[in-house]
Amino acid sequence: MSKLNILIDPLPRTMEMIFDAQARRRLSDIADLTIFDSGRMPAAMLEEALPKAEILIGQSDLPRERLERATRLRAIFNVEGNFLPNIDYQYCFERGIRVLIASPAFAVSVAEMALAFALDLARGVSQADRAMANGKRRMGSPVIEVSRFSPAAEPVSSDSVT
Repeated sequence: MSKLNILIDPLPRTMEMIFDAQARRRLSDIADLTIFDSGRMPAAMLEEALPKAEILIGQSDLPRERLERATRLRAIFNVEGNFLPNIDYQYCFERGIRVLIASPAFAVSVAEMALAFALDLARGVSQADRAMANGKRRMGSPVIEVSRFSPAAEPVSSDSVT
């Protein structure tokens, strides 16, 4: 059984960010890898490797003209978590090339950050920190008199933080 041919152009990520050592070994066992992990893959390298590639892992520019030469390509794994306009998605759809996205891998981190921001805004953490850094608040003074989650809470302006 022949190995898959995988082209890896991980920018803006790196191989270490995408694969741990064990996953990389497993990938090497099942596939012949063409990897460029020090910036954007040079166009000449991409042009040479793409016609043999069955899978591309990365964010490479793939206009229709380039995709037409990628006759074996079956899947593109977008490593950034968005759908940049650098791929001819219509052509991929027509040819059955799956374009997959890594954004579910970021879901927990994004949810945690959103919760942290909400708590910061609700409790005035950053505002109190800035007030203390600017000498407007002393250690031990009350941070918030009434919980901002309470219906009785009054909006706190930056002027009232002392």
